[in-house]
Amino acid sequence: MLGRTVSPVFVGRETELTNLAEAYDESRRGETTAVLLGGEAGVGKTRLVSRFVEQAARSGAQVLVGGCVELSTEGLAYAPFTAVLRQLVRERGRDEVVSLLPEGASRDLARLLPEFGEPTFDNETETSRARLFEQFLTLLERLAESGPTVLVIEDIHWADRSSRDLIAFLSRNLGAAQVLILLTYRSDDLHRQHPLRPVLAELSRVNGVVRLDLPRLSRDEVAQQMAGILGSNPGYSRVEKVYQRSEGIPLFVEALLDDCDGEFPDSMQDLILSTVERLPEETQRVLRLASAGGAKVGHTLLARVGGLSDVELESALRPAIAGNVLQVADSRSYVFRHALIREAVQQELLPGEHQRLHARYAEEVSHDRDLVPPGRAAVELAHHWYGARNDEYALLSAWEAALGCIKGFAYAEAIPLLERVLMLWDKVADAGDRIGADHTYVLEKAALAAANCAEPDRGVKFVKAALAELDEDTQPDRVAKLLVRWAVFKIAKAKMGVVEDFRRALALVPGPTHSRLEVLMRLSQHLMLRGEVEEASALCEEGLELAKELGDEYYEGELEMNMALGHSLAGGAAAQYATNLRAREIGERINSGRLILRAIGNNIDSLNEMGRSEDALALSDEGEQLAKKYGLVRNTGGFILNNRAEALEHLGRWDEALETTRRSLALGPTVRTRFHLLRVQADIALNRGEIEHVEGILSELGVLSERPEDFVQDITSSTRLHIGWHLVKGEPQAALDVAHRILSARGQSSKPTLGWRLLALIGYLCCQAEAEHPELSAHVLQHADEAAATLRISGAPSEAYRLTYSRDFDAAATAWEQLRRPYPQAKALLFAAHEAAKADDREGATARLELAAPLAAALRATPLLEDIEVLSRRMGGGTAARPLGELLTPRELEVLRLVATGRSNRDIAAELFISAKTVSVHVSNILAKLDVSSRGEATAAAHRLSLLTH
Repeated sequence: MLGRTVSPVFVGRETELTNLAEAYDESRRGETTAVLLGGEAGVGKTRLVSRFVEQAARSGAQVLVGGCVELSTEGLAYAPFTAVLRQLVRERGRDEVVSLLPEGASRDLARLLPEFGEPTFDNETETSRARLFEQFLTLLERLAESGPTVLVIEDIHWADRSSRDLIAFLSRNLGAAQVLILLTYRSDDLHRQHPLRPVLAELSRVNGVVRLDLPRLSRDEVAQQMAGILGSNPGYSRVEKVYQRSEGIPLFVEALLDDCDGEFPDSMQDLILSTVERLPEETQRVLRLASAGGAKVGHTLLARVGGLSDVELESALRPAIAGNVLQVADSRSYVFRHALIREAVQQELLPGEHQRLHARYAEEVSHDRDLVPPGRAAVELAHHWYGARNDEYALLSAWEAALGCIKGFAYAEAIPLLERVLMLWDKVADAGDRIGADHTYVLEKAALAAANCAEPDRGVKFVKAALAELDEDTQPDRVAKLLVRWAVFKIAKAKMGVVEDFRRALALVPGPTHSRLEVLMRLSQHLMLRGEVEEASALCEEGLELAKELGDEYYEGELEMNMALGHSLAGGAAAQYATNLRAREIGERINSGRLILRAIGNNIDSLNEMGRSEDALALSDEGEQLAKKYGLVRNTGGFILNNRAEALEHLGRWDEALETTRRSLALGPTVRTRFHLLRVQADIALNRGEIEHVEGILSELGVLSERPEDFVQDITSSTRLHIGWHLVKGEPQAALDVAHRILSARGQSSKPTLGWRLLALIGYLCCQAEAEHPELSAHVLQHADEAAATLRISGAPSEAYRLTYSRDFDAAATAWEQLRRPYPQAKALLFAAHEAAKADDREGATARLELAAPLAAALRATPLLEDIEVLSRRMGGGTAARPLGELLTPRELEVLRLVATGRSNRDIAAELFISAKTVSVHVSNILAKLDVSSRGEATAAAHRLSLLTH
């Protein structure tokens, strides 16, 4: 029997146990956050984890254990984390656990565990799930303050989507705490489409996450296991027979030892069942009942399903427990010793038998919901009634379970349950009356769930289906809300046509209602981001009046921030700052973390716009702390981190800026915030000459494929990066083409600093390209002048960019120095030195270059530093300034022009009537004089220094 074939000796696994111990030690230093332990079913993951946990507990660690169950895929969300919370409450008491949480967080955790009270209503559904994640992270961090903590989550191959997301979030963000997360999964269950595969791939790339694969036992280890079980060393032939048949799987070794004297069964399932089949018939019957009840079945529930008294059930189960087929778990419940045993028993059930057992479980749980753990009744009923093929009760229970999932922020788990309701709808008479909602309402709920778990494609299908069922003449409010939802899905997918949807929705709700208020907020925000300030401002004003009339301060705050965005685009940074402050005051009055944090994030941008970047950093510190307090680090906190990174980039603290972007990207921000962060990274990479990295970012942003964009700030920033990329590559004509397209379309932002920054770059571009491409440069410059005439000045940074565009480089350099922005200062000094060199002012040029060089070197701005060094060499290192054309000989200039067109040495030789060997000598001289290593770099340097125009 399996009972006597469990080895009392821990065999092998010394290497894996050492690896876990090392990971634990590293977690205490903040170096390792998670271990992914994979292995086949029956290979010994649970036993290894148990041994490690024993060691960790002896060393003083607090061990928290949660496990995933098969029901997790049917709507039982956050099951392992609910188990952990229950363990904490049991060991420490509710009040102590609450004291570890941020203010008000226990009301959110009440959605997972009733002991925390009644959950509050939350009208900020977009941030509620992120807040729950933050609160669990904070709980673990607070626990770790008093000592190391190990969080074990087993069988994550069964984890629900919400649990997978929370696991990934914790693994990415626990770097500073004394917490080690140990996750186990069946590697042989991960088929190509398994939802855990991308999560494992993502986590494997996260710093501090270690991946371990538990191998099968070797032949010698199997022999040791057998010796431990048998109490003596087995013979060679017996070891060989068991090793060959078990293939080193410990569970199968144990099973084979019990059957070793006879013929081996044809399959491992038969082997496992042969052990079960030697148990008494009544025991086998009860095991079949238990297998249909799930991974863990309560004593009372199993007794009622089987129609047994307590004594009868105990008598029936005693042989299975003695044989270690079944084990007693906490709270008077039973679990199969291994999932493979349960699966083997369950697969022996006949279809009708399986269906009847599901019905029995559903009936008993329906009569007494206390038969299952708190919070699980609805999901258990949905599972069992569906398995019983009872359409009516399957629909009712799926609807109840779906609403429970939405209440608990488990939106991903709600969707399949709602889809089940829709599938069963036509099979149940008066389905709408039974659930108290019509078919369209179910679709609306499904669309809401899809919106809150980032499933826009599925969401659009629900919205389309719902719209097809509604008449906008009789139910305009519902149609309007669905159109808004559809528009938001389009934004998430970077699709066009959003404004049309918002306008149609607005026309459907002409009265002073909350529906109109929501559309006004959404449409005005979108129009602002498109740069249509006048119309958006009018809509904001209407919305503000309506919000005050309806007494809706939340939407009043949102509309104030939309208005602030309009001030920003119109050049009113001070008005933007003041308006955001009003929105923050509203947020503080109604205790809305979302409003407070968005207002702070917007004002970090306002301070940057005014040239107060140090103040912006101080405000971002406050914003980060408040984001932790409100549990919104992952959501609105990512927006704050992005604006902090921009301030650091402006101040030349590039390495800090990059670290900030990496921190924010690790939080899994929204697509728009991710793109903003990538643009910050691209700016720095471009200035450091990391062309391949820039190209990768531009590809992801869709810039190189010219994917349509709707928001003028994004268009302006992406265009600036596109132009800069072509410039660094030595492609001035391509850069001019990009500049010409945006200026002709008048698609650039009216936000002063963004607009002037783009024009300053275009000015630099035309300086370098005007001799080689005079007509196109003049045309671009004419359009740029027209754009400049419409731009305002909002602060010192926009004025400094204006001076740069106007070619007043010395004044620009002074302005940048006062703003403590070293990169544009060094660049302005370089161009001022060029102007001095053209005027034969060697001393003036040298003085400017001596100021610029250390600034560029400190930033590791390689292309800029190379340009400074090339001009310095051309100056002769202290001699009189040499004309541009004298850097290279006339023949070398001819060769360089042809090199820049992509000609080979043979082609150049034919063009100039010289030998290919002579061309090779000229090319070598050119590379040496320009201090570059390739023909492409020579071409780029020649364009930057305007060498091809003389």
